[in-house]
Amino acid sequence: MTVPDLMSRARAASRFVAQWAGRFSGQDLLGAMPEPSGAGQPTDHNERIAQLRIERNAAMARIAATSLTDVASVAQTLERLSALADSACQRAVAWVSEGLIERHGRPRDADGAQAHPVILGMGKLGGRELNFSSDIDLIFLHTADGMTDGAHPIENERFFIKLAQEVGKLLSERTADGFVFRVDTMLRPFGSAGPMSMSVDGAEEYYQTHGREWERYAMIKARPIAGDIAAGEDFLRRLRPFVYRRYLDYNAINSLRDLKRRIHDDVVARKVVDDVKLGPGGIRELEFIVQSFQLVRGGQDASLRNPSLRPTLEYLGESGLLPRDTAQKLDASYVFLRKLENAIQMYEDEQTHRLPMDEDRRHALCVGLDFANWGELRARFDEVAAYVNAEFRRVFADPTQDAEDSDCAPLVRTAFGPEIKVSDLKAVLLEKGFSGADESLAQRLVDLAQSRLVRGLSEAAGLSLHRALGQLLDECLRTDEPTRTAERVLRVVQSVAGRSTYLTLLDQSAVVRAHLVRLCAASQWVTEQIAASPAVLDALLDQRTLYAPPGRDAMTSELAARFAGVPVQDVETGMDLLRRYRNEVTVRIAAADISGSLPLVKVSDHLTWLAEAVLSAAMERAMLELKESHGLVVREDGSVAGLGAIAYGKFGGIELGYGSDLDLVFVHEDVPGDVETSGGARSIVAAAWFARLTQRIIHWLSTLTPAGRAYEVDLELRPSGQSGPVVVSLKSFAAYQRDKAWTWEHQALTRARYVAGPVALGEQVEALRREVLGRRREPKKLAKEIVEMRRKMRGHLEKRRPGAWDVKQGEGGVIDSEFLTQYLVLRDAADRPELLEWSDNWRQLDALAAAGSLPPEDRSDLIAAYRAYRAFAHSRALQSEEALATEERFASERAHVRAAWKRQFAEAEESKD
Repeated sequence: MTVPDLMSRARAASRFVAQWAGRFSGQDLLGAMPEPSGAGQPTDHNERIAQLRIERNAAMARIAATSLTDVASVAQTLERLSALADSACQRAVAWVSEGLIERHGRPRDADGAQAHPVILGMGKLGGRELNFSSDIDLIFLHTADGMTDGAHPIENERFFIKLAQEVGKLLSERTADGFVFRVDTMLRPFGSAGPMSMSVDGAEEYYQTHGREWERYAMIKARPIAGDIAAGEDFLRRLRPFVYRRYLDYNAINSLRDLKRRIHDDVVARKVVDDVKLGPGGIRELEFIVQSFQLVRGGQDASLRNPSLRPTLEYLGESGLLPRDTAQKLDASYVFLRKLENAIQMYEDEQTHRLPMDEDRRHALCVGLDFANWGELRARFDEVAAYVNAEFRRVFADPTQDAEDSDCAPLVRTAFGPEIKVSDLKAVLLEKGFSGADESLAQRLVDLAQSRLVRGLSEAAGLSLHRALGQLLDECLRTDEPTRTAERVLRVVQSVAGRSTYLTLLDQSAVVRAHLVRLCAASQWVTEQIAASPAVLDALLDQRTLYAPPGRDAMTSELAARFAGVPVQDVETGMDLLRRYRNEVTVRIAAADISGSLPLVKVSDHLTWLAEAVLSAAMERAMLELKESHGLVVREDGSVAGLGAIAYGKFGGIELGYGSDLDLVFVHEDVPGDVETSGGARSIVAAAWFARLTQRIIHWLSTLTPAGRAYEVDLELRPSGQSGPVVVSLKSFAAYQRDKAWTWEHQALTRARYVAGPVALGEQVEALRREVLGRRREPKKLAKEIVEMRRKMRGHLEKRRPGAWDVKQGEGGVIDSEFLTQYLVLRDAADRPELLEWSDNWRQLDALAAAGSLPPEDRSDLIAAYRAYRAFAHSRALQSEEALATEERFASERAHVRAAWKRQFAEAEESKD
């Protein structure tokens, strides 16, 4: 065809080309793409805006004309579109950087080296597969935090956030000349809640700590396109373990299947039909096929770590991971679909993926794709879509389809049958292998089958429930106590019976079923936690995280990330989020405990860190609430007066167990009594503000919601106990501790620890604690008071049952050991201040022995007994049982504690008698 004929075809296929054809000769539009000229670049901002848009439109007209006339292949078209976006981004970054450096100087790191922007192209841009009217997905990073060195310095983060904002505006703002590219930055860390630019170190920490499954496959297509390219490539290398697991990661298929299902549901909800991108057999399904192999095998096969689809698809065929002819047919399908998508968008430079309904558009599409008529084109599309969809369904085959019946499937059908009798079902259970089953298991199955929630399930959800039950009961039969385990598992199933999402999860994931049965077999308490908060089931998907709970800093950052998108006013969502996180991490700690991967001390450490993180989050959210309504308490020097939390008991001693309450005392920084708040809708006096803040914190922690409670809070150790205010000033707290506190309150103070609030307030609290506990005391009087308090406590709190011994309150038990330690600390701290370094019993005993206050053999015996008692209490808590042992259970440990007790308190006990 001649150039005029080709141009006639291009104009007929695209109004956008026709609009620009008059400005160029046909040869110009169909010739090679000119490179942007570096000479004579405008310096005026408005001229730059205009030039970018004019050059973009000219380039896009050339790209459309060459694509619609087959002068350029699909590969060339996609590459040219991507190169155009790369160039536009590079020029925009250079121009914006130039202006920012003039205003603020060059950004520098801590060593004085210049920091640079790093811009990642994501999605189709990252894969060099950009379509004609696509947004460009960008992630803005920078090489280091620090400050700029100009006359008006700002932090590097602010500098690069400004850069990201101005680049986005420069590219996407519409003017009389149009726009360059629509920019989408939602793929950045924390999404819309995150900063527009983050340091590469901060981003790496985000992905390794918070990265979600969809971010893994988003990063498959990441590519540095502007700024410091080398730094961007290094960042992606460092991120490789996050994107590509070292092992074969078949769970990735489930994640992609779920994402595709959500996309499909959204398409259906919006009543979108004939969608070339998102519909059945569309581009997205073809991309998912390739990405599934990349995610599952990319950790072991470097050839799969390619952001571009077609080279990866070719390798799949060459390596035998896909049949060669299948890979070739999928490649041909991809070429057709991408050419079709571009032609649809080239008609009017319009962002759409749907086959046109309008006859004129259909005719133009046939011209651009060289089809004789619409029926022929439509038939080709249907053929391609059917083939791609069939391959997609094969790769992502639902494991529940055509699955063999579980061994217990007939039992489940019997339980769900009409008019089933409990006695008959009991006989079936015994026959199947649930030895010792009484009617409770049969009754629980029947109750589940006949419950209103189950009867109201859709057919699909009902099938998921039946299949999941059969497979779960199969798993239970492989445990040591099938009947007890099955009853616990049914407790969880009953809690999710009306929630199809969790039924599908239990149905489709053998991993989740295996972990659930294992945890239920090991612990009644964990069973109840999962049943009370079914969202915890999500945590069972990944063994690596299930049995490796987060550390202290990770808990804090994870909670902060989850709260980032929750408005202050949405208290209900925030409270549920807090409880779900607490439940999820607690179950992960328990799983690690049960599996033996966390020793006893580390279990308590993690439970304590979790409580600290949850308490700090609750304090922060409550503070934000009160700030909106009443402002803040501001002191004369302009600083904000803060609130602090002091942990006592097991919380203070870093010895929390499962289900422990939080013993807390709240204090606030000193302010004059007549000071009122400022900055809110309505001012109130400081004392009322702190009281309301404390009450809000307690509300956040202890209110019962559908997700349960975060923690029960006990404030009885505050000054004046139940009759005292919920919060006092530091000055009042100090006066009470110095002049009014009883000896038992100073005993409690030995285990106190500042856990949340302003650092300066915490330092003052610790100084006061050391002052009060470091007082010189008369040993005999102190011993008498402690012995008397111990007698009273045992009389009121010890659980007495025939043949049983109370490990906590019984003679020679936990409390005796703690009282003995507290006595020695109070007795000797005046001369040995190092005894006040720790708040936990274990390290206090170490310090006492090192200081010569306790014989080394007593130290060893007391620690061994304390460790044994705590391990027993943990195991009983996991079974939701009281810490009562048989009389014989801890005979030697009790004897050691009693002997040590007698060596210190014999005289005090005799004088009392």
